[in-house]
This record gives sequence, C-alpha cells and structure tokens, in this order.
Amino acid sequence: MGFIAVYICATHSKTRFMFEYSKEILTKVSFDRNLFKKELVKAIKWLKADERKLLMMWCVTTFGHKYGDIIAQSFRQVVR
Repeated sequence: MGFIAVYICATHSKTRFMFEYSKEILTKVSFDRNLFKKELVKAIKWLKADERKLLMMWCVTTFGHKYGDIIAQSFRQVVR
C-alpha cells in the first residue's frame, strides 16, 4: 500500500473514531440536558460535514423523543 492510501486510511480511521467517540459521550451524558447540549455542540464542531449528517440522524433516532429541541437548535446554530 502506498503512502497516499495509508494516509487516507489513517485519516478515515481518525474521523470515524471521533464519530463513534461522540456517540459514546452523548449516550453517557444523556441524563442531563445541559451536558447533552454542550457535548453535542462540541461533536458538531469536530466532525466533517458528512459525519455531521450521520450524527444528526443518529441523535434524532436515539434522543429525538427526549432532546429534539436541543438537537435541532444545536445543528442550526453550529452548521450556519
């Protein structure tokens, strides 16, 4: 495997790690509205555009019933 292929794989792994890490953190702080919002905003800022879309779908599916307002507001606020 060439340098470019290794670099692309490493970059993809790193961003995928951040996506999975964000989901783990959000699950752990989901007991508290303020913590959830704080961590969601951080995650949105960290992730690339395509991963933000995945995170938004995951958040709505997983926490939409509880934090739908926070999810919508956070993505609107950060993605501008």
